Amino acid sequence: MTVEPGVRVSTLELFFDLVFVFTITQLTAVLANDLTVPGALRVLLMLGVIWWMYDGYAWLTNAVAPVSRVRRGLLVTGMAGFLVIALGIPGAFGSTGWAFGLGYFLVNAVHSGLFIYTAGERGAAAMRALARFNLLSATLVLVGGFVPTPARYAVWTAAFVVQWFSPYLTPPAGFAIVPSHFVERHGLVVIIALGESVVALGVGVSGLHLDVGLVLVAVLALVLSYFLWWTYMGGGDDEKAEHRLASEQDPGRRAWLALYGYGYAHYVLLFGIVAFAAGVKKAIGHAFDHLALPEALVLGGGVAIFLAADVAFRRVLRITPTGARAVGALVAVATVPVGLWMSAAQLGALALVVLAALVVEEWRSRRGAMTATRG
Repeated sequence: MTVEPGVRVSTLELFFDLVFVFTITQLTAVLANDLTVPGALRVLLMLGVIWWMYDGYAWLTNAVAPVSRVRRGLLVTGMAGFLVIALGIPGAFGSTGWAFGLGYFLVNAVHSGLFIYTAGERGAAAMRALARFNLLSATLVLVGGFVPTPARYAVWTAAFVVQWFSPYLTPPAGFAIVPSHFVERHGLVVIIALGESVVALGVGVSGLHLDVGLVLVAVLALVLSYFLWWTYMGGGDDEKAEHRLASEQDPGRRAWLALYGYGYAHYVLLFGIVAFAAGVKKAIGHAFDHLALPEALVLGGGVAIFLAADVAFRRVLRITPTGARAVGALVAVATVPVGLWMSAAQLGALALVVLAALVVEEWRSRRGAMTATRG
């Protein structure tokens, strides 16, 4: 496969990511407004098909730099598709399913066409094999947007299954990975998505009386977001991920590592961010009242899901340490029932203690390893 010279993430790709993260904002709002099991499943389903295609664009620009007017124009067209998807999300299982479906089909068609005609012979062949499944899935999403809501669940679930199992029918060996660009692109979108929790915070405090208590709770939520960022990026872990991908000389094996680590694991990780941000948005207005079970689930559970997904990602790429993070995920789960006797502020403070303890433990572990190496 012809891979163009490796470059860092372009400003156009950052612009693209900002539009994509608008879908995260919309999904957060949907979950915050419907903290039920069906509501969470709808968000998981929509995030699943959306993330698959966003990640497809990350693989695309990893191999094909947006250096020409045609390529940039098609990427902007794909961005427009993601914007339409985002606008359709609030009523996707109701009156705006058609917009979700149309936007999704556009995103998919642009991706397949641009990849096939610009990625070189081997990449084009790999994409033609995968495009059959992607376009089938996009067609199902499009059709689902026009059928009655009960059938929409089934049709969109079928689209999800087609996409996420398609690599086992068309292995990704034909897709080359440029580690520096690939790792940076995914790291940036995670950072931008974490910024969604700050946006949710701002939306939650809008119209509320600003007092010392509200300021303290807002700062607490911000610090929690910072610690989630640290667990993902701290300690030079992005460099470790890049080195791990670069050290894998087998292109097929490298592609599978990228798919498992940055495709599957990051899907769950992003849902953790959505859940956490929904909890912040829901709780900020009554941060000192006792929590109900749904609010405790998304606050403590969101942190737990994020940590568990981060552990899975690290184990795929063999990035250590993971032990403290696995323990942190379990402790974060345990905060959910405890949180029923707490306020949102108290549960947030407890989650902060868990994350801070994780950071301190890993810092001590790394310092001890460095000392032993020098000795």
